[in-house]
Amino acid sequence: MSDSIQWDEKQVDIIARDLAYLRLQVDLELVPRYPMFLDKAYPLGRCKEIRDEVFALLQEALPKATEPGLVLMRKALAKGATLKKVWGSLRDEYFQNAMVLGDWYIDVSNDTVNPNKPRVEILPLAQSRFSSIASFEQFIKIAGSYWGVEVYRNDICPALAPFLPLMYVDAKGGCWMGEANDDMLSLTMDSQFLLSERILTGLPALPTVFSNKWKNSLDSIKNNAFIHGEGLSLDFCRAYRQQQRYLDMSFRDDAVMAYLSLPKRVS
Repeated sequence: MSDSIQWDEKQVDIIARDLAYLRLQVDLELVPRYPMFLDKAYPLGRCKEIRDEVFALLQEALPKATEPGLVLMRKALAKGATLKKVWGSLRDEYFQNAMVLGDWYIDVSNDTVNPNKPRVEILPLAQSRFSSIASFEQFIKIAGSYWGVEVYRNDICPALAPFLPLMYVDAKGGCWMGEANDDMLSLTMDSQFLLSERILTGLPALPTVFSNKWKNSLDSIKNNAFIHGEGLSLDFCRAYRQQQRYLDMSFRDDAVMAYLSLPKRVS
């Protein structure tokens, strides 16, 4: 296997130290930009921003690096391993943005849930208990406890529901639609909208107080077939499958653009 990398404990510590130094550089830039996430101080809730900035720094640093940890990473790449960004479930407890190098899990934002943890964690991928999200049921189980939300089916924009089947309500009375990241959109399309259809069948309807607020918000948005299309969410799932919309990336992009024109949340 070309990307099988054998690092011992000492080498892992050396890599972690060099990545922690890059992370410190990133923190200096991000703290002024993102001092708070909701009511939580940096770095809480900023795993994506941190991971993305460290990943960008690595692209610049690795080709000419002399630091021993970064040299080990470069040697792994030279042997055929790939370094990629990943997002998914960590122990089915929370969502995490991390990196994978070959068969190693590299988390440079390990302290974004618990700030007392080390900034960097490196583990064999098989031991990390990190996995891609495989279903909306799995996603909701994590979101409910990690975000503290109740989850409902998207009847607000039924034409968007095959791509974005979920509506969230938090303890502060905020309500929003999701989840529009590439991984979750791929989940809908790779399943030919069957996973969306399944979760829409099982979720309760949004409470009337929130559906009324959403309807008022949508009235002020320029007419859009995804936003104002009428019908049942399940029927749209079946129609898009019949029309093979799961193969149509421009249709997906139009759906995302429609979503981006919606309010971030109503309350």
